[in-house]
Amino acid sequence: MSADPGQYQVFDAGPVHLQCGITLTDAKLAYVTHGTLNAAKDNVIVYPTRYGGNHADNAYLIGADMALDPDKYFIVVPNMMGNGLSSSPSNTPIPLGGPDFPAITQYDNVMLQERLLREVFGIEQIKLACGWSMAGQQAFQWASAFPDRVENMACFCGQSTTAHHTYVFLEGIRHALTTDQAWQQGRYAEQPWRGMTAKGRVWAGWVLSQDWYRQELWRDMGFVTVEDYLKNVWDAMYYGLDANDMLSMIRTWQLCDLGNNPIYQGDRAAALGAIKARSIVMPCRTDFYFPPADNAAEVAQMPNAELRVIDSVWGHYAAGGRNDPDTAFIDAALRELLA
Repeated sequence: MSADPGQYQVFDAGPVHLQCGITLTDAKLAYVTHGTLNAAKDNVIVYPTRYGGNHADNAYLIGADMALDPDKYFIVVPNMMGNGLSSSPSNTPIPLGGPDFPAITQYDNVMLQERLLREVFGIEQIKLACGWSMAGQQAFQWASAFPDRVENMACFCGQSTTAHHTYVFLEGIRHALTTDQAWQQGRYAEQPWRGMTAKGRVWAGWVLSQDWYRQELWRDMGFVTVEDYLKNVWDAMYYGLDANDMLSMIRTWQLCDLGNNPIYQGDRAAALGAIKARSIVMPCRTDFYFPPADNAAEVAQMPNAELRVIDSVWGHYAAGGRNDPDTAFIDAALRELLA
């Protein structure tokens, strides 16, 4: 479950025309900032949110002793649409609320974030765009859509375009939610908790590697059996979140395609090749969602990019602040980009 969001600000964007052809008439972007914008407005870091997360979940990489140091940089953390804070199924009124919420792309997210930076803060140049998982997708979108404005980009355990294998995994999660009897075509009277529990159990097998389970690392967390770990961590992971929000973000993830936007007209190679930012792409060796081979193919098409593999058994969680050595690996790369 996501961290308590605490206080945050909201950018009232008015009508936003989405790629799917629907207009959000009163779009909202929730965000927080860390640090102070300098006079030149050139110390800006954009660090979006991940699937199922909010800005509070990004705190593990922000601090005075980290590369993302608020004493040096103005760090903007925008919440991805669909996460329950920015415009989402759960907070959008009829006729676009609940299951009628329109499809959101990562291009839609980044275009709205760009408006926030430009209209609210007068920001044009981005020192670094970075993020984990779906936030890494947004970092790719930033660097590709605005190649002359993004100086550096880092994606950790993420990808520019969702692979077919990941699409299929997400279909399993989607069906776990929508086949719950309480689902009621998305017009549920109560959250489909059985589907949420099934979602957590499925996710537990994907987010961590076989090696993690083979080494029984749940014992280091204080659990005595794998069932003890699943029951206490994963069965309640998504309680408190909204099923329609979860499905909206799944659809955004499935639709992620760096070339599918008005700029590149479906040409993924052109979208990757346009990225001028110095980029470090960091997959984990054991990540099932975003394996190193997929990122290597992307990096090969980028003119100023490097692949650095996180050698960890923590799978997708290697980039999520769960394991200190993995976090230090990412922080070191960010320091290098910002040097």
